[in-house]
Amino acid sequence: MQAEPILHDLMQALRCLPGVGQKSAQRMVFHLLERDRQGAFKLAQRLAEAVDKIGHCKTCQTLTSSEVCVLCSDERRNHELLCVVETPTDVMAVESATSFKGVYFVLNGRLSPLDGLGPAEIGLDKLVDRLKIGEIKEIILATNPTVEGEATAHYISEMAKKHQVKATRIAHGVPFGGELEYIDSGTLSHAFSGRSEV
Repeated sequence: MQAEPILHDLMQALRCLPGVGQKSAQRMVFHLLERDRQGAFKLAQRLAEAVDKIGHCKTCQTLTSSEVCVLCSDERRNHELLCVVETPTDVMAVESATSFKGVYFVLNGRLSPLDGLGPAEIGLDKLVDRLKIGEIKEIILATNPTVEGEATAHYISEMAKKHQVKATRIAHGVPFGGELEYIDSGTLSHAFSGRSEV
């Protein structure tokens, strides 16, 4: 049976979300229309409001409804310590899991020449401008431990050296509570090569 065109279009629109396939989109649409129309209205309003009002912080590139985000405008944070992450989600993860009190720079991606993502596409020109000001004393590279993430971290560390800024890399390896027999060989090898004195 051919779906109602409006229902079909709504299902297709939901498929733009990561991990949402045809069946998941269909379940969401029917749930909202059959059981939670008020929730559907609220979702539509909040989504429209976010699309209209949320942009990128002019300082760190994270998502915000103001010109400068709350973290960049907080004078109590250490503006000499800059953590470089790939996405706004990474900022939330660091904020909720650590006691980091510096500021951030969000790349909104990572270097990936095959995908057409070079230094300009991830905003490294803006990062260079921040380094030139001279306020930053240390960059903490918190990109993901993928080939592209490591290449991005290396590229940024070279940029930092040119501006006499210390560059450090977050540790990668065995997760807290993990058992060695279940850790993949690449992670275990990285953990051994990155060991530190206790």
